[in-house]
Amino acid sequence: MHEIWFQAALWLGLALVATLVSIWLRISVALTEIVVGTVAQLMIGAVLGPQALDAGASWVKFLAGVGAIVLTFLAGAELDPKSFRQSWREATVIGLVSFAVPFLGATAAARFLLGWDTQAAWLAGVAMSTTSVAVVYAVMLELGLNHTQFGKVILAACFITDLGTVVALGLLFAPFTWRSATLVGGLIVAMVLLLKFTGPFFRRFGGRTSELEAKYLLFALFLLGGLAVWAESEAVLPAYLVGMVLAGTVGRDHALVRRLRTLTFGLLTPFYFIRAGSLVQLPALVAGFGTFLVLLIVKMAAKFVGVYPACRAFRYARGDAMYTTLLMSTGLTFGTISALYGLSHNVITQNQYSVLVAAVIASAVVPTWIANRFFLPRHYLAAATPPRAEAPAPPAASVGVG
Repeated sequence: MHEIWFQAALWLGLALVATLVSIWLRISVALTEIVVGTVAQLMIGAVLGPQALDAGASWVKFLAGVGAIVLTFLAGAELDPKSFRQSWREATVIGLVSFAVPFLGATAAARFLLGWDTQAAWLAGVAMSTTSVAVVYAVMLELGLNHTQFGKVILAACFITDLGTVVALGLLFAPFTWRSATLVGGLIVAMVLLLKFTGPFFRRFGGRTSELEAKYLLFALFLLGGLAVWAESEAVLPAYLVGMVLAGTVGRDHALVRRLRTLTFGLLTPFYFIRAGSLVQLPALVAGFGTFLVLLIVKMAAKFVGVYPACRAFRYARGDAMYTTLLMSTGLTFGTISALYGLSHNVITQNQYSVLVAAVIASAVVPTWIANRFFLPRHYLAAATPPRAEAPAPPAASVGVG
């Protein structure tokens, strides 16, 4: 049993190092955690053996999965229903082109430039079409852009993009079954019940040190996540929907959101981002560097071809359009999920998987760094409400999230 405690200390030690690096370099902690995970997997594995970090351990995968789920839920809860109704057309158009152009572009590149077979090429198109809600939300939160209409449109567009990815993966590789129908029906029922009962339930029993609200939300997320996995989908899928449905309830309770962020960024997301980085196998990446570079460039170029003109059509300033395009170019959760699905169902080979995952993870780092280094929308930052300026949490739960 002591091995687990030492491993947990190692993981959180890496998270602490990543946080210090992010402060020193003034970049997003999500990016430094991914990079630290990649380097640690190689260095610690060489010194202490591959089992020292053990990113495949069930408890690590569980904590990483919970981190992805809660982070995605919080991103959905940031979508103010009134703001979304005002900008749904904008978010939908940007989200759809953000999915469609990279999907077709990466598929064509994998088939005709890299020589992959048809099924593997379609899988590459799906994996490279994604936008990472987790990365985008983490960046928005650190900068305070999640409080602006500009940031809320980007988050909504992320959801539309990933919805296209999920639908494409299902139509191409996972035929619709009675389990899928059960999942759809269960989600509809759950959304109706959550929308109707959550507010009154919180008002009647919430506001206590027992953190009933957090337990209630985790119960709903875990239950629907289990249903999604049973239906051969992914546990993270319902989280964004639950967040959107409860945006009018949870999203307005700043003290509750702050406590959830403390749990998420203090404990859970380091496992998610560091584990994502550890999935990159550097020897395989070096061997297939040309393929990796093609996939990464094609994704970023296709996102630019699709998203930038769409943003300009909605009268975004050039800098804002470029910043939006770069953030929409990120990928992580659904990209790695798609690649893992392809590997486990023999659609792609181990080498193709390693290169594809490396390109997906690189797309979480490179566009975000460029966006925040060269195209940061400072005029929105001046108007944004900093995360620490929200209504304070009760003293016992007032720990900052960094």
